[in-house]
Amino acid sequence: MSDRWDPAGFKDRIDALLDDFLTGEADQLLAIDDALQPVAEQLQVAARHGKRLRAAFCYWGWRAAGQPDSDALMRAAASMELVHAAAIVHDDIIDDSPLRHHLPTVHISLRATLAGRPQARAAARSLAMLVGDHLMALAGQLFAASGLPAAYLARARPMWAQLARELIAGECLEILTTGTHPDPDVSLKVVRYKTAKYTVEQPLLIGALLAGASPELRAALSAYGLPLGEAFQLRDDLLGLFGEPERTGKASLDDIRGHRPTALLAKTWQAALPTQRERLAGVLGRRDLNEKHLQDVRELMLALKAPEHVEDMIAARVREAVGRLGGLDMSQQARRALTALAHSATDRRN
Repeated sequence: MSDRWDPAGFKDRIDALLDDFLTGEADQLLAIDDALQPVAEQLQVAARHGKRLRAAFCYWGWRAAGQPDSDALMRAAASMELVHAAAIVHDDIIDDSPLRHHLPTVHISLRATLAGRPQARAAARSLAMLVGDHLMALAGQLFAASGLPAAYLARARPMWAQLARELIAGECLEILTTGTHPDPDVSLKVVRYKTAKYTVEQPLLIGALLAGASPELRAALSAYGLPLGEAFQLRDDLLGLFGEPERTGKASLDDIRGHRPTALLAKTWQAALPTQRERLAGVLGRRDLNEKHLQDVRELMLALKAPEHVEDMIAARVREAVGRLGGLDMSQQARRALTALAHSATDRRN
């Protein structure tokens, strides 16, 4: 890779690594039994999409510590995308989401394989859960077999364990608080642990730890990564309700139907009058929602300026994150790349 940061070229490298790795894993599954074909296919499909932000943050955590481009590091960074793929598969099962990247989600796709069989819906969800579990195991395998020295991997292993623990904690917190009265503090805690940390902060720190970064650099990268990760998920919450499904690839009613503890919903609830709360409560969690319900919720949120508040939260966090880069002892190339990533991760339409 040249000294100039090339996001498209980086994504191509990660895509190729993952495709080769998962093709080999699919072949090994099929060597056990041809009946595993649908599972092998979904294993590959689940990790085929995405902007590869988590891999990029891991890579630039490594480069920020002064290390050069490395094929072994690229394999370690690619493992972050398998963590993400696993989280998405599990999240879609929990939320019963029908679409992801304009395609049926894994548990929906697998129903066709089991059509006509007893308990086909439950069986498809079970298969999808196992696909997600296997993707998480494969993430650890790809990381461990990346080719980096064992001493480098040992430095990052505690952070890897922390990533897994906090990702699960965030998902559990969302489940435990779904359907309760929206609360901004609860919503932000879910944002932080379910998405923010494993999207930006922890991949950055894993890359930095692999590179042998100083405690001071790691602390500064954390101070950059955490607010940026929160901004990323706050943007996702806005896109979930106000984005165009043609761009987001997801159903716009999912968050309302699921009564999820998003910051956007919490801000709306906080600003609402009692009659407006009653109106909102009448649609939250309903399974029969339609476009009219979506329009009503959007109008209420806009009237209460909830999207504006969330936009302000995003902007403040991006400013905080980018501001942390100014005094860091790193190359101009790393500083420019991390600045560009901060904006591309939060200023997006899908």
